[in-house]
Amino acid sequence: MSGTLRYGSDHVNGEARVRLTPTSYVVLGMVAMRGPSTSYELKRAVGHSVGYFWPFPHAQLYSEPKRLVEAGLLTVHSEDDGRRRQTFSVTEDGLAALRRWLAEPTEEPLQVRDVAELKLFFGELAEPQDILALARAQVAQHRARIATYEQMQARFGEREDVADRMVPLRLGLAMEYAALRFWEELTSERS
Repeated sequence: MSGTLRYGSDHVNGEARVRLTPTSYVVLGMVAMRGPSTSYELKRAVGHSVGYFWPFPHAQLYSEPKRLVEAGLLTVHSEDDGRRRQTFSVTEDGLAALRRWLAEPTEEPLQVRDVAELKLFFGELAEPQDILALARAQVAQHRARIATYEQMQARFGEREDVADRMVPLRLGLAMEYAALRFWEELTSERS
């Protein structure tokens, strides 16, 4: 399978199938890890975790949970008054779908969506000083991201309850250091 799981739901016409996307799994995983959550809480949690390496429109965190409720993978509790917040919880079927996806190896290549790299590709059409300015800006950006990741590592690195969540942070740091080295070398070459 290619990272997209087909999951049969008895809750939609008794035989309909719902297509689960990476965003579906982000929602299921976050609710499973955090416990009952509103879309706003999911947005905040994603912004402080997977959003660093898996960016997507946060509006999906408001639409996707409703779709997963229809599929029977989440339940929803709505407040009767006040802000009428909707709090989502993962069902046994939702947890089972998430676990099947986690058990599935992925063959999808690493995806990098980097505007700076895109600009660098078209660099022959740019002025030399523009490429140098781009490289310098990237050095600053990667240093800032490294500082953020290292602060996260210092704050949470010794906590056993989040040890598994720190593993992707190590990969993120390694990638940021590699990018920083590249942009520093390019800055030196172009200065």
